[in-house]
Amino acid sequence: MAEAGRPGLRHMPEAGYAAQGLALSDGRPSARPCDSVRENEGVTSATDSPLPAVTRLIATDLDGTLLRDDKTLSDRTTAALAAAEAAGIAVFFVTGRPARWMDVVSPHVQGHGMAICANGAAVADLHEGRLLKVNPLDRAIALDVVDVLREAAPGVSFAVELATGIHYEPAYPPFHMDPGATVAVAEKLLHEEVPGTGAPVLKVLAHHPEMAPDAFLALARERAGDRASFTRSSPTALLEISGLGVSKARTLAACCAERGITADEVVAFGDMPNDVEMLSWAGASFAMGNAHPAAVAAATGVTLTNDEDGVAIVIERILATR
Repeated sequence: MAEAGRPGLRHMPEAGYAAQGLALSDGRPSARPCDSVRENEGVTSATDSPLPAVTRLIATDLDGTLLRDDKTLSDRTTAALAAAEAAGIAVFFVTGRPARWMDVVSPHVQGHGMAICANGAAVADLHEGRLLKVNPLDRAIALDVVDVLREAAPGVSFAVELATGIHYEPAYPPFHMDPGATVAVAEKLLHEEVPGTGAPVLKVLAHHPEMAPDAFLALARERAGDRASFTRSSPTALLEISGLGVSKARTLAACCAERGITADEVVAFGDMPNDVEMLSWAGASFAMGNAHPAAVAAATGVTLTNDEDGVAIVIERILATR
């Protein structure tokens, strides 16, 4: 989620993204399609689920997956990540968090220095502290979605996650304020004096105080799923809205294609609906023991919970078979 303004990646000014090396992308990878969602009739455990013949990349979600509930990495998980990198396996953090929230894992990003953030809407270089690519949500489409959700779900409130930071409505759930945040209605937050000159919109967040989380997600997809991508990663009714087709899977597939890595050489980990496409795309994938049913259905295996080093257990098994 993008609910607060922690220190981390430096903010870029509202204009001049190309001049700072920020590439705008439509998120279409040259790897195999990521649109379909695998639904497995049965999943296997961390100890007997098939692994790739060769694992070249590990892709892992953070909250509820790699991180413990207290938002820290265990010693065992830290050691497993380091051992994987030492064995020549790339590790990609693939998260719904904005880049500025990546300080918790930045020390564990090795040679490539990259992380996929905001559910695939951004690729960040954590070593240099800058965004490399963004897959933005068009502001006009975002405004259309806001209108649709206001009508379909009275009581909804919004936040807007830009490449430069988060801004939110007065009714949006309170959190530690981003120093650069503007508090205003979404229509104002998404307005541009000159079209195309504002910071890219990474995602819009929509919170409902009463609806069940999955029901809110289903309603949004029914009413506006042809305009944008909707998912969620919070236990509350908080939706994350990205450009149509943007997902963790699409951006991961593009990053892999750039490195000559196929889906069959990837092992992925996740726990929530925003991980479903990634779990479906990877050759081998593991839902956490604490995962949402949709993540379990999409994965090829289930490991232990995030508080039980579920990711580390599988990484250790991968390394033991090399």
